[in-house]
Amino acid sequence: MENSIKMVDLHGQYLKIKEEVDQAIQDVISASAFINGKPVEAFAGELADYLGVKQVVPCANGTDALQIAYQALDLKPGDEVLMPAFNYVASAEAAALLGLKPVFVDVWEDSFNINENLIKAKITPDTKAIVVVHLFGQSANMEPILEIGRQYGLKVIEDNAQSLGSVYQFSNGETKLTGTMGDINTYSFFPTKNLGCFGDGGAISTNDQDLAKKATMISRHGQGQKYAYEMVGCNSRLDTIQAAILSVKLRNLDSYIQNRIDAGHRYNQLFENLPKVVRPSENSWSKHTYNQYIIRLEKRDQVKELLKAAGVPSMIYYPSPIHLQKAYAYLGYKVGDFPVAEMLCNEVLALPVHTEITSKEQEYIVNTLFHSMISL
Repeated sequence: MENSIKMVDLHGQYLKIKEEVDQAIQDVISASAFINGKPVEAFAGELADYLGVKQVVPCANGTDALQIAYQALDLKPGDEVLMPAFNYVASAEAAALLGLKPVFVDVWEDSFNINENLIKAKITPDTKAIVVVHLFGQSANMEPILEIGRQYGLKVIEDNAQSLGSVYQFSNGETKLTGTMGDINTYSFFPTKNLGCFGDGGAISTNDQDLAKKATMISRHGQGQKYAYEMVGCNSRLDTIQAAILSVKLRNLDSYIQNRIDAGHRYNQLFENLPKVVRPSENSWSKHTYNQYIIRLEKRDQVKELLKAAGVPSMIYYPSPIHLQKAYAYLGYKVGDFPVAEMLCNEVLALPVHTEITSKEQEYIVNTLFHSMISL
């Protein structure tokens, strides 16, 4: 059993759609339009339909998507962008590369998402945007964040790299998918995401036609027409083979998400009698899609090593908060500035969760974890 457990089983997922994927790849090879081929436009339209948005602009990866979104919003050097303190580096990195100032906001310890109650205190005259990262498969609390954006004239950017397909419910009962509520929204199709390709890939979505046009131009060197450069841009394209693969996988996305939800709920049940393990919460406003299954526990590092010895893989998302990283020391933050984010970095552990995981594997993982904890 232990030798077969994978953190993510991409090969098992592929085998179930092998014929469709292989044919899609062969069709691209036969057409030999490897850059901006017809499948790229087709996938953009299919994803827009799935999300219920007006425009999707494909690009090379999720980090590029963030940079393009910042540029499309006309953010300038020195502008401040609010973002969660517990997060992957991409939102801060893309901002810093453009001369923007990342301003961190602490997060909720139960959902790991940005604490909307702390946002207003961080707003200054230089604040221009809020990046909302829907972490690990669950939506941040968008309704009050959107209201703050309206109240202070701030643009809202949804980073939906980890939560494509998650549902947010407003107080009036209306529901929307994550990555459809902001002024502009970004996605990653890294292989381990809810919708993942066979390499790197990303996209931007918006209901604003002007923003979509600008994002498209920026992703193509700032060109409106070929060799006519209207703005400084970059070279960020989703290649045709990846788009073709994504079209196949998009047709299976709802079943993939249901498999993840089922796996997440099985873990929750298995952990019911382990009080020393803090399970991920499911907020009333969000359907959790379990892109990762994240627990919190003391002696995390020791438990991780014992799991490894027993053949159970695990990962730490994230071992150190961005504000304490050397690359971002220039921002002037110190230990204690974001206590929840710092606590989470010492306690979180991701267990295997993917579309192919079995109940027997999950039972083995939880039993192994239990025995590892009592041995410490």
